[in-house]
Amino acid sequence: MRSSLKSYRKVSLDSEISVASPHRIVQMMFAGGLERLAQSRYAIENKNMSDKGVFIGKAIGIVNGLNNSLNMDAGGEIAGNLSQLYDFIIMKATEANLNNDVKAIDDAVSVLRTLKEGWDAIPQDQHNLTSEAS
Repeated sequence: MRSSLKSYRKVSLDSEISVASPHRIVQMMFAGGLERLAQSRYAIENKNMSDKGVFIGKAIGIVNGLNNSLNMDAGGEIAGNLSQLYDFIIMKATEANLNNDVKAIDDAVSVLRTLKEGWDAIPQDQHNLTSEAS
């Protein structure tokens, strides 16, 4: 049953991504990163080190994807600042992994949540502009 649900979620996510705008894909990446960090925190609290490593690895992968999607030429100073924030999140997630530190997870979540809230607040008529500049 669990593997069937997992397969359904993957197909559903793949379907959503195939029709999503670049702006929506970034929203989904923010949400996925936050979810993986929350799962990492839960794993640390429950001393489940194998899950902790898997979820932190996935969170770092998502944040790396966000960082790699930045257009440093078109994005200028804003893209540079975002890259520094993504680097901070990755550093905190790595610190959490090495030290089983939920505070480091909380620090990473706080920054990622703020970025997601800012992204979510971009008006609909500006979505095409954000995908060109990011």
